Amino acid sequence: MNALLLAAGVFVVLGISTSLGMVLRDRLPSHHLNAESKEVIRLATAIVGTLSALALGLLIASAKSDYDTAQNELDGTAAHIVLLDRLMAQYGSEANDARVMLRDLIQIRLDRGWTIETSDDNDAGRASAYRQIEAVQSKLRALDPQDQVHRLIQTRALEVSGNLAEGHWLQVESADEGLPWGFMIVLVYWLALLFGTFGLQAPANPTVITIIIVCALSVAGAVFAVADMANPYAGFIQISDRPLQGALTRLGSA
Repeated sequence: MNALLLAAGVFVVLGISTSLGMVLRDRLPSHHLNAESKEVIRLATAIVGTLSALALGLLIASAKSDYDTAQNELDGTAAHIVLLDRLMAQYGSEANDARVMLRDLIQIRLDRGWTIETSDDNDAGRASAYRQIEAVQSKLRALDPQDQVHRLIQTRALEVSGNLAEGHWLQVESADEGLPWGFMIVLVYWLALLFGTFGLQAPANPTVITIIIVCALSVAGAVFAVADMANPYAGFIQISDRPLQGALTRLGSA
């Protein structure tokens, strides 16, 4: 689900909950909202508020951890790309075709975007990412090393290219993880209950309504950040492709 739509939905739910609380406040008998009743409501609200804060904090920490992991993986991929190119350069001119294919692979990935949706399609007659990596590996296996030094370089180059292929499939498998929706639904329920009690206790004046709207926007913004960082390769908050751009500038050098 689009992170912006999810955040907007959360904001609407919180607004409806607050409105229902205000409507219920006007219809309840006065003794239901006396000092003793309000004190119990505040205590219950404190518990729900604490649980909501903990749950939202855990979601933010989890999303940030996934985002940082994806960035580290991309940094590692860029390092492996440069290392593979240098190994092929050390091998000699026989590996030039593989070097060109590697450079084309990275250029295409940057043009398409470093996402699952764009990496495994075959649009415009271009092979998908994993087929391009396998093509580079095929070129490396086809090399005929004439001595032990070239044999060691070929072995190491195949190992590094295998790491690149493994990184691609790790990205593919992790792309379907997304948000813990059960946890998110419970969190939204807690927040709706919390804002409902706000409406139940608060007088319906412009100052109070403005504060509640600001709070609802803040919570929706936090949910947006969590949902957007859950897909670090796309969206507003996405990992930087600068490591790949830096790697591309180093490819093909003597």
